[in-house]
Formats: sequence, structure tokens, C-alpha cells
Amino acid sequence: MREHEQTMTKIYALANQKGGVGKTTTAANLGAYLAQAGLRVLIVDVDPQANATSSLGLDKYALKTTVYDALVRETPLKRAILRSPELDLYLAPSSPALAGAEVELVGEIAREYRLKQALEPAAPDYDYVLVDCPPSLGLLTVNALTAADDGVIIPVQCEYLALEGLTQLYQTIELVRTRLNPNLVVRGMLMTMFDGRTNLAQQVVDEVRRHFGERVFRVVVPRSVRLSEAPSHGQPISTYAPRSAGAIAYAALAQELLAGDAA
Repeated sequence: MREHEQTMTKIYALANQKGGVGKTTTAANLGAYLAQAGLRVLIVDVDPQANATSSLGLDKYALKTTVYDALVRETPLKRAILRSPELDLYLAPSSPALAGAEVELVGEIAREYRLKQALEPAAPDYDYVLVDCPPSLGLLTVNALTAADDGVIIPVQCEYLALEGLTQLYQTIELVRTRLNPNLVVRGMLMTMFDGRTNLAQQVVDEVRRHFGERVFRVVVPRSVRLSEAPSHGQPISTYAPRSAGAIAYAALAQELLAGDAA
């Protein structure tokens, strides 16, 4: 029985084909703060690098059942889901084997729907499902976008080339919306790795807000040593350094997302 029976499950993909922009950092830390708010949260790691899995303290080489099994072998996803008792957070872990999934699925019927189909029996147990995508626009990301009935969250690094690649990402989102998932929208763009010491960072934020307006979250995540250290300790920022600037930002992001979803 879910604690929040009045709410429908929200399923979001975190996507950007550029690497190193904060997708996994956002998935792990947003998930942790949503769980801290009393919500049941499932993080689904569909990145073969399995960084979200490692960030939450799991050995990606020692797992018996992963998202790979759910996508390729059609093993029930519930068998792969693990719970972190310290965080009260749930994870469907990835493994390096997922790197071969795109090749293995290439001849399968409805291959773009594998994740959506895997999630359907499991998702109702949760208030939020956050799908951490690989840094590409391949079949795994398309699966995540097809499953993301409530939209995509796009982390954008506060750097000179921030807008580069976003046109291609938007084209992919539009293609998925037209052909595979008519519910797909951009839930929000999140500015990450903001360095307040530089004029450039603020100029990038201003430019992205000028282009995308209200689709950009108000919260801006700062560049933070603590945020980059936390995954190596297998913890989100909420437990590793709860008073740090990065922690304050992700706590605020969780509240902004919740307020928007409740509106």
C-alpha cells in the first residue's frame, strides 16, 4: 500500500546527450530529497556506466538482476529493485552489460517500449520515478523518453557551449512525442555547475532563460566540491554534506518540483 495514495506516479527522464552536465548528480540528489519529503521514489539507471548505481553505494559488477535483465530478457523489473534503508530510496540498478542492449534489441518489435512495459507493473508502487539516461540519444534514451509520461528534466551546464546540442535534443523529444509518447513534455531545464565568480556563468543562465523562459527551473545548482565528492562515498549530498551549497540547491529543487506538480 502506498503512503501517498492520492497522488499519481510521476515519471521523469533526466536527459542530455552531453556528458558531465549533472544528470546522475541530479537523479540521485533530487531523488534523495523527494524521499526525505516522505515520498516513495524509484531511481531507474539506464546508463551502462551505472554511475547512479555506484553513487548510491552499490557495486555494479556484483548485482544479480539489473535493468539490463528487464529490457533484454524481460525479467520483471521488480526483481531488480533494491532499497536503501538509510535513504528510504529505491533503485533499479544498471550494469555494464547494458552497453550491448542497443545491439541486442535492434531487431526486436516495439523495442522503444521495453522500459515503458517494464515500468508499468512497478511504477504504481512509487510517487516518483526518475530515469537516469546515458549521454547519448540512442535507444536507451529513447526508451526513457517513451516511458516518461510526465516529462523530461534537462540538466544544462553553465558553460559557453551550454546551448550546443539542445536543438538536437529537442528534435529527438519532438520525434518521440510524435511517434511514441504523446505525453512527453519538457518539465524543466536545470542550470548546473554555476560558478558565481565568473560573469560567463550568469550570462549563460540569462541566455538560457531568454530562450526557454518558464521552462527553466528557478533553482540554479552551484559548482561544488562536495557534490562531486559525495558519489565516491556512495551517498547523496543530503547525507554526505547536508549543509553545503549543493545540498541547499537540490533541497530547493525538490520543493520547486513538488510545488509545480501540485499546481
